[in-house]
Amino acid sequence: MHILIVLTSHDRLGDTGKPTGFWLEELAAPYYVFKDAGAQLTLASPKGGQPPLDPKSGEPDAQTPSTERFNQDTEAQAALAQTRRLAEVSAADFDGLFYPGGHGPLWDLAESRESAALIEAFLAANKPVAAVCHAPGVLKNVKGPDGDSVVKGKHVTGFSNSEEEAVGLTKVVPFLVEDMLKAAGGRYSKGADWQSNVEVDGLLVTGQNPASSEEGARALLELLKNKG
Repeated sequence: MHILIVLTSHDRLGDTGKPTGFWLEELAAPYYVFKDAGAQLTLASPKGGQPPLDPKSGEPDAQTPSTERFNQDTEAQAALAQTRRLAEVSAADFDGLFYPGGHGPLWDLAESRESAALIEAFLAANKPVAAVCHAPGVLKNVKGPDGDSVVKGKHVTGFSNSEEEAVGLTKVVPFLVEDMLKAAGGRYSKGADWQSNVEVDGLLVTGQNPASSEEGARALLELLKNKG
């Protein structure tokens, strides 16, 4: 079982001058869900190399047992420092695809033709795709075989408008994940703010927020096991 994890390379929060990137817990928790299940992992990003970490996700109040384990894991740190370039990976080499969130993906991965093509290739090959928190935003330009949005008619979730409002970035982000999923025809549902909420519809797994990252990873693993 070989899982590809795709991270953002974008490090600026709009025009605020503040840094952003990927959210540590949304990488660390799934990383160990997969690793502890015996999966082989490959990390990739649009630019390759070390992806930018959202510094807020490194603050003490954002730490979990998974982030602490990840920060002390030399093998994991080495993999993170040497992510492969997105253009160099192929869906044929992997069994599943996972996107951690953070605000960064809204700028680069959501608009990336390479990312959209990769997701389309996974789904066309009957391979599951998962995205949590802001990462469902990467589905923005992904099409199904019929040319419609891949989320049309699908049960999906992602970072809610109320959660974005709570962090004060509604006017900063290029689009709101909840609004985008609804506009694309997704059957969006949300749980309580900051509580785990995961939707699984066919091969697509989406999680609402950071609290959903572990459950989202387990849902992807379940799809992979059922396929096996």
